[in-house]
Amino acid sequence: MLNKSTIETVMEAALSIGGDFVEIFVEDKINTNLILMGGKIERAISGRDYGVGIRLFSGTNSVYAYTNDSSKDNLVRVAKEAAMAINEGKNDINLNLMRNHIETCHPIFILPNTVDKARKVELMKRAYNTAKNYDKFVSQVTVNYMDNIQDVLIANSEGLLVEDRRVRTRAAISTVASKNGEMQSGFYGPGAHMGFEFFEKINIEEYARESARIASTMIHADHCPSGKMPVVIDNEFGGVIFHEACGHGLEATSVSKGTSIFAEKMGTKIASDIVSAVDDGTMPNAWGSQNVDDEGTKTRKNVLIENGILKSYLVDKLNGRRMGVESTGSGRRQSYKYAPTSRMSNTYIMNGKSTKEEIISNTEYGLYAKKLGGGSVNTATGDFNFAVNEGYIIKNGKIDKPVKGATLIGNGGDILMKIDMVGNNLAHAQGMCGSISGTIPANLGQPTIRVQSITVGGRKGERE
Repeated sequence: MLNKSTIETVMEAALSIGGDFVEIFVEDKINTNLILMGGKIERAISGRDYGVGIRLFSGTNSVYAYTNDSSKDNLVRVAKEAAMAINEGKNDINLNLMRNHIETCHPIFILPNTVDKARKVELMKRAYNTAKNYDKFVSQVTVNYMDNIQDVLIANSEGLLVEDRRVRTRAAISTVASKNGEMQSGFYGPGAHMGFEFFEKINIEEYARESARIASTMIHADHCPSGKMPVVIDNEFGGVIFHEACGHGLEATSVSKGTSIFAEKMGTKIASDIVSAVDDGTMPNAWGSQNVDDEGTKTRKNVLIENGILKSYLVDKLNGRRMGVESTGSGRRQSYKYAPTSRMSNTYIMNGKSTKEEIISNTEYGLYAKKLGGGSVNTATGDFNFAVNEGYIIKNGKIDKPVKGATLIGNGGDILMKIDMVGNNLAHAQGMCGSISGTIPANLGQPTIRVQSITVGGRKGERE
């Protein structure tokens, strides 16, 4: 990475021209990505990304530049060019970098780059064979394996100098079932902030069977009725609805600009009394966890909502300046090519008091959304829509027939107030979250919840 002397020289060069704060982010990342289709490896990509990002602040203005040439002369040149864009005049320079030692909360036992590709491929084939042989309607299975080792160095003119290592592994199993020209899909993507030992802790065949079961169940399902109805949303990836419909609206990226429906609502009631939610970047070995964020701030557990009351936003350094608050350890970025901004890490609704069985039995009629798919939200209005990858009609307090093609349509602020039952079966799932600072690993979760009423889009008329 870079030595302390080089870092100080680059910072001094930047601050001698303009700005009141300078940050250097160095990344050295080793990636592996394997894709298996039709029982054979279709693509195998291994590579290394290395580069340096330089960011300057002047008050609440910022400029960001990056390069993969880490020679001192080039870094000084890039830093000066970035500082000229700030154009705020010279500043007194008094750097005192202190190297911070951090203890990892995420022990790694088997670095993935020490594992033969043949062993990784064998794991993928086990998942492929399990899903492909699930039943005769399974027509296609794709297994994606990925791992990466990311070493970072973060320094800034406030005296910070810290290094961290992040190691992540994941497998993604996508199954397609076909019948009479129609196709339905199922997906599972377990991952963790762990080395290859992660795959010794899970049963990859179980995830493959679940992927195939979803696709095979939905290919035989009837079309979902439309209309407003109670919706029971299961745990694990069901948490994507909170992530999208509420979590993004609590990021300072939009809050600081007043473009979030949750802006200026600190301390007010934004959800049902039985809803509490957190974003916790410290969860040991969780997919979205880090020892420090991408600005070098130690990650922490942030209580976002407590018994319906908004308690905290997710804040990075720049937006913290704009809001007059400290960072919550939420500054994240995809790579050195992106300036960081406020992002989620491991975000979830906390356990309630009801069992899943009680929630179902107390629902006379509605939709049971067992698996949600992708979704989108307008953070300014809170309006969202989500696909239901696996759904069932609830009748007389019991899960009835499977239904396909359901879409949940609503408003984040509205749905939070309409949650009237929260289960006690919290579980997490893994995904990739995109925003202005790139695509990052994000963990999400919840127990089973019930929303009193959501508009359900489907191809059938209203309740039969």
